[in-house]
Amino acid sequence: MNCVQVWRNSVSVWLVFILSALLLGFVYFDGLAYMVKIWERQEEYSYGYLIPLISLFFIWQKKDELERLSFPGSWLGLLILSLGIAFFFLGELSTLYIIIQYSFLVSLLGLMLAWLGWRGLRVIWIPLLFLVFMIPLPNFIFQGLSAQLQLISSEIGVWVIRLFGISVYLEGNVIDLGSYKLQVVEACSGLRYLFPLMTLGFMMAYIFRAAFWKRATLFLSTIPITVLMNSFRIGVIGVMVEYWGQSMAEGFLHDFEGWAVFMTCLAVLLVEMAILSKIGGNTGSLREVFSFDFPEPTPQGAEVRRRKLSAPLVASLLVLVAAALLALSLGDREEVIPQRKDFSGFPLNLGKWEGRSERLESIYLDILKLDDYILTDYVGPDGKSVNFYVAYYGSQTKGESAHSPRSCLPGGGWEIASLSQKRLNATTGGGAPITVNRAVIRKGEFTQLVYYWFQGRNRVITNEYMVKWYLFWDALTKNRTDGALVRLTTLVALGEDIQSADHRLSDFAQQVSGTLSQYVPD
Repeated sequence: MNCVQVWRNSVSVWLVFILSALLLGFVYFDGLAYMVKIWERQEEYSYGYLIPLISLFFIWQKKDELERLSFPGSWLGLLILSLGIAFFFLGELSTLYIIIQYSFLVSLLGLMLAWLGWRGLRVIWIPLLFLVFMIPLPNFIFQGLSAQLQLISSEIGVWVIRLFGISVYLEGNVIDLGSYKLQVVEACSGLRYLFPLMTLGFMMAYIFRAAFWKRATLFLSTIPITVLMNSFRIGVIGVMVEYWGQSMAEGFLHDFEGWAVFMTCLAVLLVEMAILSKIGGNTGSLREVFSFDFPEPTPQGAEVRRRKLSAPLVASLLVLVAAALLALSLGDREEVIPQRKDFSGFPLNLGKWEGRSERLESIYLDILKLDDYILTDYVGPDGKSVNFYVAYYGSQTKGESAHSPRSCLPGGGWEIASLSQKRLNATTGGGAPITVNRAVIRKGEFTQLVYYWFQGRNRVITNEYMVKWYLFWDALTKNRTDGALVRLTTLVALGEDIQSADHRLSDFAQQVSGTLSQYVPD
């Protein structure tokens, strides 16, 4: 009778691995600490604390499988670890935390492969992949996704309200009930449900003993389930406000409805899993296909062997020692914040234009997180006005960056009717003509014309994604991430030709562009 063989780590293996893990944590400490701050600040990511613990639990579940492997290590793991460390320094030099955080997962994957080898990694690769859910999305993706979900939820919510025979009017993300207006703001976009529910859906799909297509269906269905349930919640709030007053949309009841929606989404996932378990081959009851496994105990009388210290794991430790020393030598790399004039001194008289300053409410300042701004209505000799808004950021590396008007314009009931680009005679401080985004937005019978562009570091850019690329490149090569969003808006009067509004904005842009370079440095 053959004796069962199990493997145990020797003291030297544990020592090298623990030292490697500690060094990995040391190298990535700042990036991980900033990630935890985001978990604290944003409710959408408040579940992040649980992700590492759940991942460790899933790895522990595989204890009985892992103890049958000798962990020969893999040199490819060392290569992946080195690649992750390279991206870490790229993130450090560019002072972009998002690169540092994702490179941490690459480095962790490389370290585990260098230690376990391919057979060991295949056992736990899904629990490691689960850690992706703890990394917050880049800010510009988060903003765009939130804006789109606000509009979708508003439209479906209005459809629900109309099912009850209630007259309602929708303007963008504003639901007008006549006596009360519900605005579907960022907090009501559904992301507070979507991110945790997708995480939960991934967990359930992993535990689900079924064909891959069933698991994939379960996970992907979390997206439409969240959107529909959040929209239904908005619709129900509208109905309750219509019959019982605006208190239904505020306070404890509003928050309780959020919890009720999330628990309902979870119940829908369980029902979906029960249905999927009855479809196709390998059918069974929900209890049979969905239950937690615990590792089987080590067989009595098993032959215990000690794992040897593998060369790839030792080499990984040396790479991490070198990375830690290099990280210490870099120190705290401070960004170059250029000297500039504050917008408080921006002239209110620009040629024939006379300005009147306005202030943003604190609720918007808390969201925008800008360093300086100007919001002024300039009136021309014909009595027509141009709203001039510039949001300036001295640093755009830590989640504070210019919000694209493409995401913000649809708010407040306004809808984008057309979006194109236009070349102006206006020039930057360097004398180059500028090209801007030209948006026509409408709200009922009202129309506005908007020009906007991103300016800074000797560039004028219209593409939001190119903004992010140059942000990374300039952080790496110039150690600068300052910049601004510039927006000009004018109302197109009833009966006025749109070309007249174009001429008004073009004339103002030409007038303001030379002065602007003193406040948004090249």
